[in-house]
Amino acid sequence: MASKTVISISLIVSLCVAIFVTQGVAHMQTPPTVPGLFLPGSPIDLVKCWSSLFNVEGCVLEIAKSIFSGKFENVEAACCKAFSTLDANCWPHMFPLNPFFPPLLKDNCARIVPNSPTHN
Repeated sequence: MASKTVISISLIVSLCVAIFVTQGVAHMQTPPTVPGLFLPGSPIDLVKCWSSLFNVEGCVLEIAKSIFSGKFENVEAACCKAFSTLDANCWPHMFPLNPFFPPLLKDNCARIVPNSPTHN
């Protein structure tokens, strides 16, 4: 009976050690990143990229409608002006699934807001 107790206790201790070591190793590892999204310490700040669009009322909704409909005529001049001021380095991070959308919207905004620069 004593040998069963010793084996049981040693199995429990081994199991606890394995669990705590695994948790300790998990805390030391860096979190995985998803391709297309920000790497830790990235110079592009997503909040800063989106903030100029959120400052114009309804702008984000207009852009979302344009993404899904493919129609750009609903984007108003104030939204186009805010979009045209975005840094081009923000675009791949803001629209990772559709890299062609930002240049299309920017070209359309150049027609709506005449002084708006076109995509280079």
